[in-house]
Amino acid sequence: MIIPSPSSRSRNKIIVSSWDLVWATASPPLALFVRDGSAPFHGDWAVAVYYCLFASAFALLSFFALRIQDGLLRNFSVQEFLSILEAVLFTELMTCGVLFSLTRMDGIPRSMPLIHAALLGAGLIGGRLFFRVVLPDSAHEHQTKRERVIVIGASRFAFHFIQMLRAYAPPSHPVIAVLDQNPKMVGRAVADVQVMGAPHELDAIITEFAIHGIHVDRVVVAGEGSQLGEATSQEIERVCLERQIQLQYLPRLVGITQWKEPELVSASEQAAQHPLSAYFWLKRWIDVLGALALVVILSPVALVAGILVLLDVGSPILFWQERLGWKGRPFLIYKFRTLHAPFDADGERVETSREPSVIGRFLRATRLDELPQLLNVLLGDMSLVGPRPLLPEDQPGNLADRLSVRPGLTGWAQVNGGKLVSKEEKEAFDTWYVRNASLRVDIYIALLTLKIVMTNQYAGREAKADTEQVRQKGVDILTAAQRKIAS
Repeated sequence: MIIPSPSSRSRNKIIVSSWDLVWATASPPLALFVRDGSAPFHGDWAVAVYYCLFASAFALLSFFALRIQDGLLRNFSVQEFLSILEAVLFTELMTCGVLFSLTRMDGIPRSMPLIHAALLGAGLIGGRLFFRVVLPDSAHEHQTKRERVIVIGASRFAFHFIQMLRAYAPPSHPVIAVLDQNPKMVGRAVADVQVMGAPHELDAIITEFAIHGIHVDRVVVAGEGSQLGEATSQEIERVCLERQIQLQYLPRLVGITQWKEPELVSASEQAAQHPLSAYFWLKRWIDVLGALALVVILSPVALVAGILVLLDVGSPILFWQERLGWKGRPFLIYKFRTLHAPFDADGERVETSREPSVIGRFLRATRLDELPQLLNVLLGDMSLVGPRPLLPEDQPGNLADRLSVRPGLTGWAQVNGGKLVSKEEKEAFDTWYVRNASLRVDIYIALLTLKIVMTNQYAGREAKADTEQVRQKGVDILTAAQRKIAS
């Protein structure tokens, strides 16, 4: 998970490579040409121009939003490949959603989004692969010493370590061999480095390399010594001590030797004691289809909301927080910003009101500030209906049930008081939902949420409400919940 910068530290510098700019502009008309060949476009030229303009604009917007322009073209990676796919999907969804709302896409062939997506993605990826081959990587030109390393442990940890060394070290591979306790791994390769034997053969393998004029400088264990066994670990230490070879343990190099799972995550593992309904398997498919439909339908509304935020509080338009989600995994939840950043770009505190403006209050009252969370649903971090993800200080005592399912955009606690109920009552509401969730319950909660948004039921009531009365009402609702659903 990539952690973005806080709002105060986000610079307004827009970086888009010349190739991305050209391709975002050229790919829509090229898609029209590929679709119709050399023959003139048979539809309405005005609609075609609208398609090209919207497709180019949303492509550039997605490049900036997903920050694919921040990396160097020659350093193209798998992570950037995935970001490009997300940018292409975002571009097509937004383009089709807006055009469908305005013109119902009359005059645009139905295959056009697929052709444009293929061309846009192929051009962005192909351009990066081209620059990676053509442009030299001078990051390691100052390195002169060639250090030879043997890695013990054929794991993913070892794989990424080898790749890291290869990216920074001289062109000759610094890792010359991998050793592993599993005999079946011998003869295979980890990141193109051959597994040559078992850890207890370290002395013999170093001797063979010395015969060929290669001196081993360092041995790195991709794990803790206890994982190798006491005898093997002692043999490795003896060999390195006698030959004056540096011995290192990879977890300690990256600072995770003393790493422990957070207590909140450990607590979530207790959820296995309460088997979940089979409905939660179907629920994920409902979430994906529902979120896709809502993204397309509400894309014009989200665009207007984003413009209002930009005019009200400036860039960036999104606010993020880390919350605990399914199985205790942390994830980033997004909203449209409704407050000014508390610090400026230089880290100085800004003396501004921490109350939202009229626009901010409107976005909060209508829940439009939570529209970006539809992307959290698509990515699998959240569900349309479920317990709301909470900050660490707001977590209830028993996390087992609420962390056993994906958190929701809305939930049983939100339609029965929301912020006006206590931690204990939220816990009770969420526990009831997890153990009684069904399609009927989710539809009921969704309809109640829509009613609250349309009637603005909770607007302005936090300061005036009799919280004890509201809490008692929440307890009464919880007690009668089963009867209420059945009716």
